[in-house]
Amino acid sequence: MKYSESDLESAIIDKLEHFLLELGKGFLFEARQKRFTFDEEHFFVDLVFFYNRLLRCYVLIDLKIGKLNHGDLGQMQMYVNYFDRFVKLEGEGATVGIFLCKKKHDALVEITLPRDANIHAKEYQLYLPDKELLRRKLAEWGEEVGE
Repeated sequence: MKYSESDLESAIIDKLEHFLLELGKGFLFEARQKRFTFDEEHFFVDLVFFYNRLLRCYVLIDLKIGKLNHGDLGQMQMYVNYFDRFVKLEGEGATVGIFLCKKKHDALVEITLPRDANIHAKEYQLYLPDKELLRRKLAEWGEEVGE
């Protein structure tokens, strides 16, 4: 079955309540295809969330139906930098960038991004694992974000 990133985004929006519950506590939805402009060029972040309770920061999510590449990582770094410099308020944490992708290569992510980059990539599945596996994965991801 073929689908596009737009189809994936629409499916997430259609099931937004369930998606937010899968992300964990405290996520608030702000925008879909959030546009920002600099140097007279428009850029669009797929999904923008604000994590208000624990991290108090923006969370930008970019969806990839194929494998993640270095250009995607550079683009997300630009998005994160823009939000940190022009959108976030005093007292808020650093913006977090998350890729949800069909295929990622850990070595590519590691070599492309600075060691302290607040950008993460996670592979998605077209079906949900059982509840216990999902709980374990969410706990692991929560620990990684807290590092």
